[in-house]
Formats: sequence, structure tokens, C-alpha cells
Amino acid sequence: MKYPIGIQNFEDIRSNGYVYVDKTALLYNLVHEGKYYFLSRPRRFGKSLLLSTFESYFQGKKELFEGLVISGLEKDWKKYPIFHLDLNTEKYDSVPALENKLNLALSEWEGLYGGNPNERSLSTRFEGVIRRASEHTGKQVVILVDEYDKPMLQAIGNNALQEEYRSTLKAFYGALKSCDKYIRFAFLTGVTKFGKVSVFSDLNHLTDISLDYRYADICGISETELHQCFDEGVEEVSKFNHMSKEECYKRLKDDFDGYHFYPGSIGVYNPFSLLNTLSSCQFKDYWFETGTPTFLVNQLQKAGYQLQYMTEEELTEDTLNSIEIFEENPLPLLYQSGYLTIKDYDKEFKTYRLQFPNREVREGFVKFLVPFYTPRHNDKSTFFIGNFVKDVRSGRAEDFMRRLDAFFAGGDYALMGDKELYFHNAVYVFFTLMGFYVEVERHTTDGRMDILMQTSGYIYILELKIDQNAEVALQQIEDNGYARPFAADKRKLFKIGINFSTEKRCIDDWKVEI
Repeated sequence: MKYPIGIQNFEDIRSNGYVYVDKTALLYNLVHEGKYYFLSRPRRFGKSLLLSTFESYFQGKKELFEGLVISGLEKDWKKYPIFHLDLNTEKYDSVPALENKLNLALSEWEGLYGGNPNERSLSTRFEGVIRRASEHTGKQVVILVDEYDKPMLQAIGNNALQEEYRSTLKAFYGALKSCDKYIRFAFLTGVTKFGKVSVFSDLNHLTDISLDYRYADICGISETELHQCFDEGVEEVSKFNHMSKEECYKRLKDDFDGYHFYPGSIGVYNPFSLLNTLSSCQFKDYWFETGTPTFLVNQLQKAGYQLQYMTEEELTEDTLNSIEIFEENPLPLLYQSGYLTIKDYDKEFKTYRLQFPNREVREGFVKFLVPFYTPRHNDKSTFFIGNFVKDVRSGRAEDFMRRLDAFFAGGDYALMGDKELYFHNAVYVFFTLMGFYVEVERHTTDGRMDILMQTSGYIYILELKIDQNAEVALQQIEDNGYARPFAADKRKLFKIGINFSTEKRCIDDWKVEI
């Protein structure tokens, strides 16, 4: 099988025998049910291929769609003038960078349909070329914009530059409204939502399908599509890795599935990671490794965010759609960037809860957090985590605690945030990274955290205190009956009380009871 890894051109895929997951029924519905659309999806999720598919369709290239669903639906294949603007291919570090990009596109279009020297601004030139294209061809025009928000995303943190970009793009995209009668169809994509971004404040007729259940799988690969289109490839991966096909499907699902773009909607696989795995027959974190979330982690730290709430906090749709509150709450950026996805929706209060979509993202992101949120040591995180894991699996609770004590005592504490918040986040990152079933409960009265770890032979109940002592922590375990659910369990159970001193910035007291 030929996998279209990195290929974003529909004609190339169809003409050269690459596997294509048929999304054309959704494309047909969009074209015939509306006119202006916006779609937000994470990077490397197939947005560019979707726009290329629209382009081939509006070019009337019927032969490319033979055998696809749309070939049995569309009866009137017409060719339209198309303006395809891709903002993903530039580094936007100054105002001229964006202006040059837009000017280059306009100059190319004016070369086809003519220009007017009296049209001096970028927006009036765009209006003029749209009108002339329609008048010269006798057809309305199609406008496709890929990564509309790339300039503003690159300017996050530079308010002055972002405002310049916002002003330029607002006027430029405003041409869509003033030229409505000349436009047949417009589709814009990006990573962030437009709801709170004033770039589109004049385009109140732009339909956002980002959270529309009908188009939840318009990008990405569903479970059904995986079985229908890639069963042969899955079999190859399973043989290469000496596993059954059922085991291979489960591993693929655990690693790369789980993105939900509507509450309770069909889950979709990350196409980039899935295709790379099928092509190489090797399970790796392909998507995560293509982009480091340093900026997102910096925002978490600047906001003083307690990490355990990433999957507990409830967000309204307006908050989920916004990038402008990231300094107060970075979760919308994490969602829109693909590091979190929708888990639940409260219909009464109209709020969303988020979660990590799959193993690749969860483990990759937590591992990335380690140097930002834990004491900095010379040895690598994977090495010291391995030693902790061996202790826990072997029932060496005392050794585990001595190692944990040394871990907190021997690091570099040049970390952001107050000391108590640091401790909570360090504990969250550490125990999440352990790779066990870890349950973290935070009591809002005084910030205590209870941790449950289980292995095949052992159970560990940990109570953590701040500026108290280990005896108080153990008494908390006893008073609250944390061990009662395991009374009939044959595994050996350890109760561990831990106290963290904010003054000493380390664990200053701990005790293990059996």
C-alpha cells in the first residue's frame, strides 16, 4: 500500500495510487448546503488535503473523483475561478512578512484577472480581483484559505505585532462580505477558533463547523475507515511486531485514536501518526515529535496552573473557542493545538471537560513537562523513573521513599511558581510518569493530595501533607478508611505518609506502614 505521508495534494494522491480515505460525501454536503465555512483542527490533521480536495472539485476535475461517493452525487461538474491562499509557508516575525505574503498572492491573481492601480490597499486589491475574476469568467469565485491564523499564532506574546496582524487580516478577509455576490464558496481553516478573534467580526455569516457533530470526522481517520481502508496495512504491522491483528488494532487505538470534536461524537485517529506507523511498521510518537509544546508549557507556568486540573476543569464553549484568555487559562490553547480533546459535555450548564486523546499525546506531553516541573538532575528522566518503577513492582516501599526523598532533595529549584504549587505539579508529573494506575485527589480545603498506586502484587496508599508531618498523613489514611476497599485483597498493602516542607523545599518527613 502507498501511504500519502506529507502529501497534501488531492490530485497527486489520486493520480499516483496513494490510499485515499473518502471524505467526499461530507464535501458534497458542505458545497450544497452552505457557502461560507470555517474549520479548526490541530496541526497535521489533514486540513490542507481537505482544501486541495475542494480545489480539485471546483476545478471540475471529475476524473479524479471516479469511484468516490461524490461521483454518484454530483451531476453538474463546473469549473470556477479559485483563490487558494496558504498562510502556513512563512515565518511571520514582522509586519512586512505578512504584507509580502498577501501581496505575492494578490500579484499572482492580478496577473490572471487584471489589476487596478487605484486599488492600493491589500483589502481593496482583494475586492477588485474577486470582482474581475467573476466578471471575466462569468462564474462566481471560490476562496480557500489554509491556516488563516498562522501569523497571529506566531505573534502570541507580542501584543503590538499581533494587533497589527489582526488589523491587516480583518480588513483583508472583510472582502468576503463586501464581495458576497461574486463568491460561490469560501472555506477557511486554522488551529484556533474564530469566535473570539475579531479578525472575523464582520463575517457573521461564516459557519463554524469545528464543533459540528456532522463533520466531527471530516479530518482524521475513524475506526470504520481504518478497518475499511487499511486492514492490509494493519496486518503487515502486526506480523512485523509479532502480534495478532486484534492486538495491533488495539495498540493503534490506544496510541493514536481518541480525538473528539463534539461531545460523544465518533472518535478519530491522528492521521499523521497512523500513516507513519502503517508505513514503517514501527510504533513511535510521530505527531508529538514533530512539534515541541514549549510555548504551551510556558503559558501553563506563567498562569500558575495546577496541572491536575487539565482534565478536571469545566470550560464553556466561548472559553473553549478563545485564544485571548491564554494568559489566565491556557486550556483552550491546549485543546486547539491537539494536546487535549473533548471528554464530556454538561448539557445543563453547557460546559466541556477535556482529556488527553491517547497514549502518544498523554505520555509525550507529561514527559515533556518533567524538566519544567520537577527538580533538575543530571540523570535522564527515563533512567530515574525506571528505578522507581522497579522498587514499586518489587514491593520495596522503603527504597522507593528513600529514592523519592533524594529526588526532591538534590535538584535545582530554579522553577516558576510558588513552592506549594510547585510541589503539587511536581507530584502530578512524577506519578503520572510512573506509568501505573495513579489516582490523584486534591482536597480543596488545604491542598492535600492522596495517591493510589497498584501493581499485580502490591497496593500503595500515599497521603501527602505540606508543612505538617508523616504521622498526620498516616492518621488521615486511617481516619478516612482509604484501605478499607482493599481489605479482602490478597496483595500486600503499604500506607505511606509524606510531608513536604516549603521552607526546606524538600520532603522532610516520611513513614511507611504495612
